[in-house]
Amino acid sequence: MYLWSLLVFLCTVPVQSAAPNGPWDAFNYAPESRTVQPRTIRGIQGDVSNADALLNEGTVTLSSNGSYLTVDFGLEVGGLISMTFEAIKPSSAISLSFTESPLFISPLTSDDSAMSASNMSYDGVLHVPPPISPGFWTQPSVMLRGGFRFLTIVSNSDEPVSFSNLTCAISFMPQMEDLRDYTGYFYSLDPAFHDPNFLTKIWYSGAYTVQTDTVPVNTGRQVPFMMHSWANNATLGVAGPIIVDGAKRDRAVWPGDMGIAVPTQFVSTNDLVATKNALSTMFAGMNPETGALPESGPPLSQQGSDTYHAWTLVGSYNYYLYSGDLAWLTNTWPNYTKAVQFLEGKIDDSGLLNVTGLRDWGRLGQGGHNAEANALLYKVWTNSISLAEPLNETALASAWQRNASALKEKYNEVFWLPSRGMYRDNETTTLCPQDANSLAVVFNLTTSAAQASAVSDGLAQNWNEFGPVAPELPDTISPFISGFELQAHFESSNDDRAMELLRREWGYMLYTNISVQSTLLEGYTSNGSLYYRSYQGYDYDPSYTSHAHGWSTGPTSALTFYVLGLMMTSPQGATWSVAPHHSGLSSAEGGFETGLGWFGVKWSASGSSFHLAIDTPADTRGVVSLPMIGTLTIDGEQLWPQNGIALELVGGSHVITVQT
Repeated sequence: MYLWSLLVFLCTVPVQSAAPNGPWDAFNYAPESRTVQPRTIRGIQGDVSNADALLNEGTVTLSSNGSYLTVDFGLEVGGLISMTFEAIKPSSAISLSFTESPLFISPLTSDDSAMSASNMSYDGVLHVPPPISPGFWTQPSVMLRGGFRFLTIVSNSDEPVSFSNLTCAISFMPQMEDLRDYTGYFYSLDPAFHDPNFLTKIWYSGAYTVQTDTVPVNTGRQVPFMMHSWANNATLGVAGPIIVDGAKRDRAVWPGDMGIAVPTQFVSTNDLVATKNALSTMFAGMNPETGALPESGPPLSQQGSDTYHAWTLVGSYNYYLYSGDLAWLTNTWPNYTKAVQFLEGKIDDSGLLNVTGLRDWGRLGQGGHNAEANALLYKVWTNSISLAEPLNETALASAWQRNASALKEKYNEVFWLPSRGMYRDNETTTLCPQDANSLAVVFNLTTSAAQASAVSDGLAQNWNEFGPVAPELPDTISPFISGFELQAHFESSNDDRAMELLRREWGYMLYTNISVQSTLLEGYTSNGSLYYRSYQGYDYDPSYTSHAHGWSTGPTSALTFYVLGLMMTSPQGATWSVAPHHSGLSSAEGGFETGLGWFGVKWSASGSSFHLAIDTPADTRGVVSLPMIGTLTIDGEQLWPQNGIALELVGGSHVITVQT
């Protein structure tokens, strides 16, 4: 098989600039209004009258102390609760409790968001004490609840209380009037799964998760944390809106999380202002003497992570790739290069990064010549070469190229374990971690297709029925690291394995009735329980786990970048590639928008043919790689059969067919 290139110059046609309408809209989880009402009554206890009337703007009455009702908003929401008090007595009082998971519905406490506690009672409830004034009431803004699905209203008095018009005013994505007005979309049917709409649903679930994590700048989790209450009134960064890790918690900028969340944001809403503000916040927190970047943004402002330092630099490249914001890059460049030098200063005589900032995504065993951290350093250097080009930093680019080449050679010399066909965690262990192996394939540290495929084989050995159990954090399934593993299987051309991982792990998260069935879990244990990281910082508190975490949204970008096959290869898509992984599917379509315009792909496959339609902006150029070989037709012109083909196309609308 050989590569044959054809440069096609054709008249271009105008393309659309936002996502079209279609059957995929039915799977968009974003509410139609920024003011949402409960969808159902989950349960009642005690003297509760006319509970169902609450769903139709009617009045419900709680008549005795301890009586309560629980409402279900049907999906993850976040914001301020309002209601109208109708009939009030002098001693009438209520309290509100909130939870994401139905496992923690309680009249006595909310699920924990301020801090973890083994008895799951850290947050408590929001008290509305007497005297309550008749009329409209809104939850105090300081008591904003960033993520919940279920709300329980409890009477705390023997005097009856009546109320109506219960709503939640959505606080996330404040810059977006219509939360459903996406600039990207995805649609495909998956006949191999119990729900054929699963792939479309998981794409939109990821997109909605990141929307819930895009918040006003003054709504961070208060530090120090409150006991038996909560407060979300802390400043999160230099400007808002800003992207944080989770809707409920931590509600702070975490650059590692952005490694997954920002590609999701790009392919769905392309609303990158929140990303820019988050990255600017991290650079604003840089140590001016050493160049060390913080692990997280304020109010947490945690320090001491070499890997999260690297993730801020990786995020800078992603932001520039998606936005083409040369002014931001130019302004940030002095701090960026100083931050690169900080990592370079930790390279010892071995030629490897010696990790001393041990904090990470939760894994055990960080430190020393760690394979994950060195993979990130390699990615920082290869990204930096591309960032240096528009700034004419040729000397720096050449130095980074030499460094990256040397590190790739050393990485494979030190970490490759031939007996396992995988990379080991460090030079003194045989443990082969999920994170380093996934990143090695995705970041192109492997030296051959056979080596990448061997890593894919090895990663699959960690799977159980719920997903991959991370060797570096036993009893834990991390959707964050699994997002990179998903990419690694696609990158190594193990498409069927990638699809099986998608169905197994994200299928569990989306459909399990212990979660919100709309946004995606921070993580869970090897048996599917919510005791994520219980022994590693979360104090055996399952209610503390976030159910809307941007780092869990890997399928959204993977379905666009791999199943559609649509990627940008230079800022804003001035150059692009289309290489569909049809993975046993019969068809897929979708696209995204950049500052240059609309990029769309639609393909269908049968046993003997593959049909592909592409729309890209006129002043762009791209390469198309086809998943089948045979007689080729481009825009109605038939060409001779080819053994293998990569088409170089100018922007515009093109239709390509391969017939075997």
